[in-house]
Amino acid sequence: MTSHEQAVVPTRLPQVGTPDFKAHAHERYAALRALGPIHRVRLPDGSAGWLVVGYDLARTALAHPLLSKDPAPFEEELRASGRHILLAGSGFGGNMLMADPPRHTRLRRLVSGAFSTGAVEALAPRVEELAHQYVDTFAPRGEADLVTAFTGPLPMAVICELLGVPAERRDDLQSWTRAAMSDPSDRQRASLLALNTYLRGLIEEKRSRPQDDLLSRLIAVRDEDQGRLSDAELLGTAVILVAAGHETTVNLLGNAVVALLDHPEQAETLRCDPARVPGAVEEFLRYDAPVESTPTRFATERLTLGGAVIDPGDTVTVALTSAGRDAPVEAGSDPDRLDVLRSPARHVSFGHGIHYCIGAPLARLEAVIALRVLLNRLPDLEWAGPEEGVTWLPAGITRGPVRLPVRFSPVPA
Repeated sequence: MTSHEQAVVPTRLPQVGTPDFKAHAHERYAALRALGPIHRVRLPDGSAGWLVVGYDLARTALAHPLLSKDPAPFEEELRASGRHILLAGSGFGGNMLMADPPRHTRLRRLVSGAFSTGAVEALAPRVEELAHQYVDTFAPRGEADLVTAFTGPLPMAVICELLGVPAERRDDLQSWTRAAMSDPSDRQRASLLALNTYLRGLIEEKRSRPQDDLLSRLIAVRDEDQGRLSDAELLGTAVILVAAGHETTVNLLGNAVVALLDHPEQAETLRCDPARVPGAVEEFLRYDAPVESTPTRFATERLTLGGAVIDPGDTVTVALTSAGRDAPVEAGSDPDRLDVLRSPARHVSFGHGIHYCIGAPLARLEAVIALRVLLNRLPDLEWAGPEEGVTWLPAGITRGPVRLPVRFSPVPA
């Protein structure tokens, strides 16, 4: 079905985002794509909304000027209907992820320098050092859960060092952010509260004793140039940098490792030619996006997407995981097949348009370095024991493995 044909709106809305749906995400999205690029669905909170599953329409929706990221104009209606939206009181409301221009432009500009290509490349030696340090902790054992030993702590260590978060609090932030991004609403709210409380306290500490880190620089912007950054925006920016700034990379690494464990011949291809890893990272992003679906967008006016008429106030979500499997590939190639040599590997896993992920250069750098270290230091890495299938995160907008039990020949640290 082309984007100009009428969208299919069944009488009984398909349910998405449940643990069962997420466990079989690629099959469920393929079934929806077979019917069209956009559908009216039942979201996890019970409300109805529009879900974009096609690649071309995803690019259109992600950059559409009539789809707003800011829930504030719809807050009263959302609360009345019992919708679970991360509003200002959650600590997410003051950040660029839930803002439109010109506010989005102002907030993004304040942190963009820290994620420029040059600034990110300067972090490469430290990222590689950390990657080796984490491998050192489990390499002699010959087995590990890579989620807890490597793919989780490495991105958290990088973002904590960038922001100036003490090393002893990394585990707390790891727990809070994973729950905030992927757990049901009750635990999500409690985790956000804990994260907010800690970051408020850290902001006050750095206000009195600033250091050479990103959070101290943001505090200086707030205190020395009032009007560019409010207290709520300072906290919201800190929250989103910690949460979204590392969780995407955790799942990018986890999904990539799952793909390589399931396709050992492709792991060997990269092991023999490490220069191919950057291109392979793009294929991992296409093959299994670390953010399964975007945060909600809101229609500010009546519009048409893929033949579907979207009314003002309707919600639209883009399934990035689905879009990757629908992206154009070379003639004769199977989009459901992993190919680490695929070029180009098109995807929208970091978004598209003005909301394109500001941390994408850092996520790519971490993924390239981490995968090269794993492939080099653990050449016989494989699933531990009989493989019974991967357990995926059961809720939330992210997609990644809950555990990665692996084994390998023990290696001296």
